[in-house]
Amino acid sequence: MHSTPSPNPAQPPAPAPTPAPVPSPNPTPSPTPAPSPVTYTLITEPADGLTSIYNLISSAKKSIDMTMYELTDITVTSMLGKAAAAGVVVRVILDQNDEKTSNTPAYNYLQENGVSVHWANPVYEATHQKTITVDQATTAIMTLNLTPTDYATTRDFAVITNNANDIAAIEAVFSADFQNQAITPSTGDNLVWSPTNSLSALEALIGAAQTSLLLSQEEFDEPALESALEAALKRGVAVTLVQENLEGKYTSTLTALNSAGAKIAVYTSSTGYYIHAKTVLADYGTPTAQLFVGSENFTTESLGNNRELGLIFSDPACMTGVYTAITADFNGGTPF
Repeated sequence: MHSTPSPNPAQPPAPAPTPAPVPSPNPTPSPTPAPSPVTYTLITEPADGLTSIYNLISSAKKSIDMTMYELTDITVTSMLGKAAAAGVVVRVILDQNDEKTSNTPAYNYLQENGVSVHWANPVYEATHQKTITVDQATTAIMTLNLTPTDYATTRDFAVITNNANDIAAIEAVFSADFQNQAITPSTGDNLVWSPTNSLSALEALIGAAQTSLLLSQEEFDEPALESALEAALKRGVAVTLVQENLEGKYTSTLTALNSAGAKIAVYTSSTGYYIHAKTVLADYGTPTAQLFVGSENFTTESLGNNRELGLIFSDPACMTGVYTAITADFNGGTPF
């Protein structure tokens, strides 16, 4: 006989529902990504060459903002044009009060190749600043101009940093200067601007020195900084200065400092090795050491009438790099 199947065969029991997760009474928040550490990289010229500057420009994905006293480097202008063609927003401010003739070929090329280029605000005696900011994230603050005829024989420095507060201040000033608008620059964390705070910042740096001051300068005729160095010498600070003194232009200042006890070496060749760097290294090797690098010369014009930019900071590797270079320059110069 065949058995007849049951009309309602037994079904396996349904699985029990999975209980909903019970939220923790104190949920752990997602960690906030740590900000990138602030970094400073020193470029020493002429030894390092321009590779780091070219690499900075070529790294741009969104924007390049450049303020430049003198621009004759066709590698740079070509890179800026290519960046603009690739969709990068490129803006350039060039000095016109001193360097319009030498800057005109660059101005014309940039204008013809999609770069927004602006003659600097004539309210400043000169726009002597030398700064390149890429993607609002990295900036190079330089003592050097982008002039290839000087690269091989000129002492200069650049500092490349990602300091967000400084970059925000630099970009705000750039945008104002690009439109010839008045602005009182923010000093961010480290910035030294002319014509606003550069003289007071440099006086304070020299005035706070306790053990030593190592300086390099192209130009020096500012009485307040001469007085600040003489006061430092009187309180026992060792002052060492490397000075460009072409045609004896700054001999009176150097004579006064030498009489007060400063150790001075000079360079005087218009065609040989040339001191173009503007640096002050205070109390090197101590916990309070500080370094100034920038476009400012020690002159009344540079500090009071120009647009200039430098920074005062305390990065150990940068301080060692400047100390090594300027000490070598002192040893290679002519004692004054």
